[in-house]
Amino acid sequence: MPRPPLARERVLDAFETLLIDDGERAATLDATAKAAGVSKGGLLYHFASKDDLVAGLLDRLEVAAREDLDRMATAPGGAVAYFLRTSIMEDTALDRVLVAASRIAQGGAAAASDALRRVRESWAEALRPHVRDQTALDLVMLVSDGLYYNNALDTAGAEGSGLAGPVPRGAELEKLIALVQRAVS
Repeated sequence: MPRPPLARERVLDAFETLLIDDGERAATLDATAKAAGVSKGGLLYHFASKDDLVAGLLDRLEVAAREDLDRMATAPGGAVAYFLRTSIMEDTALDRVLVAASRIAQGGAAAASDALRRVRESWAEALRPHVRDQTALDLVMLVSDGLYYNNALDTAGAEGSGLAGPVPRGAELEKLIALVQRAVS
């Protein structure tokens, strides 16, 4: 498949950043064009409407999720360890597009909610062969949700911020992963 034009990617990058930083309402076509450094006509050349821009972002999510599933399938330490380790946001391309798509979903876009649901279901299906039963799979998914949620709330990056529970890192995270792996296998 040919690589999309650079201007198109710049527009998607700008839209994604606006969504993350300022929310769905602020991510207008005019604001996106300005942030991307293109004219509104240049933006409209690639995306005829905001709906098309959202569709482009959701396509980006699908590609990032597929790449993540590929990494999960070959990860040293196994799929469960990889999934939990990557449940802590590191500002990866996948993290950014997940947050941006969440912002769109929060604005009421059913397509974004559906895309996020499909990603979650694809992770669950990839993990299913690596756990003993549905309860074990639910445990892995809930631990992942907790890691992600606490990390998202820990905006100060310091313990005791009052917003989130602990976000284990390093050896603490590895101990948690080992504990979960023992419980689910």
